[in-house]
Amino acid sequence: MADQNKLHIRLHVYDEEIEVVINREDEEFYRSAAKLITERYNAYAQAYKGRKSEHTISLMTLVDIALLYQKERTHNDTAPYDNVLARLTAEIEDALGEHK
Repeated sequence: MADQNKLHIRLHVYDEEIEVVINREDEEFYRSAAKLITERYNAYAQAYKGRKSEHTISLMTLVDIALLYQKERTHNDTAPYDNVLARLTAEIEDALGEHK
């Protein structure tokens, strides 16, 4: 019996069709990722057509997307906020005499 949470889809990435089996709830993410890759690859291919190899354009696309990921990842780091909130909570509890 096939896993009901799995889905077999075809993604169009640049000039290829890729078949993947994914978790059903991730379909939108996979389709968005394929679209992003295609858009970024097309931009690099247009800018460097005839001057860079397809391999180099692929690597430039990967670096571009990895950079976006790394930037987003640092924006979502909540540890500094959690630390400040914990310290402020402790100070408020101390001021109110609610020692834990």
